[in-house]
Amino acid sequence: MELAPTVRPHLTLRQLQIFCVVAQAGTTAAAAASIALSQSATSAAVNELEHALGLPLFDRVGKRLQLNDNGRALIPMARSVLDGAQSISRWAADHETQVGNLRIGASTTIGNYLLPAILSGFRASLHGPACRGWNLHVAIANTAAIAGQVAAFELDLGLLEGPCHEATLRVHPWREDELVVVVAATDPLLRGRKRRKLSLRELSDATWLLREEGSGTREVIKQLLTPHLSSLRLGVEFGNSEAIKRAVAGGLGVTCLSRCIVDDLLRAGVLVAPRTELPPLRRRFYVAVHERKRPTRGMDLLLKYLRT
Repeated sequence: MELAPTVRPHLTLRQLQIFCVVAQAGTTAAAAASIALSQSATSAAVNELEHALGLPLFDRVGKRLQLNDNGRALIPMARSVLDGAQSISRWAADHETQVGNLRIGASTTIGNYLLPAILSGFRASLHGPACRGWNLHVAIANTAAIAGQVAAFELDLGLLEGPCHEATLRVHPWREDELVVVVAATDPLLRGRKRRKLSLRELSDATWLLREEGSGTREVIKQLLTPHLSSLRLGVEFGNSEAIKRAVAGGLGVTCLSRCIVDDLLRAGVLVAPRTELPPLRRRFYVAVHERKRPTRGMDLLLKYLRT
């Protein structure tokens, strides 16, 4: 007959604390006096710890308790655990060091073109110990992927550039973004049209380069353009905006992207943002947090910084 394994009680920090005091004092009476506890309660805590471990920790010599091999091996481990617990208490008590670990997700446009400067500014806004007391993990993916990770508690918050379809997230408007239609400087659409707007028909007949399904940029662009164009002829799908702007510069078609993405090639004259018959194209960026997420001090500081 196979015997069921013995279930031992869990260790407690209090037991480890009393064990260390008794080991130093040498008797339960002296230990009890130093921690304002009765001698019986002190002895009971030592006995409970030995029972939980299934090991004797002291040799009893008269009224004195001397550490045996087990006790001497446990002392450094116990002190390490107690020191860690004290560090947690100090961390919780000092709000200035509570930036801690932050897990931020960002849609690709935000993550690649805006987030580095945002995080640099956030770090510069911190003062005192908070400057040293934080660690950052950044995930960059399309809007659907980032929203999914925030919904799964894999990220503390997400910065999104498109509509969010996760019902468990609280989504707040953050900042406005300008979108521009761009073509290569050598594109035939520009010939003889320097002073004239590109018509809606010309844009409907053009070949469009767009992001992949799940991209917030793709979804927003389709929402903004579809009411005005008779069709949106898809040429090539790309997994990132940098590839799109390079493809447009190479003459593969037309696209619509955030100005921050294409600004370098516009200044260089490789791309052109022609006037069109479309209305001004703008969209919102959003901050998404799980509705059941309990914000840490670091999250509160970052959210406050993003609002300003």
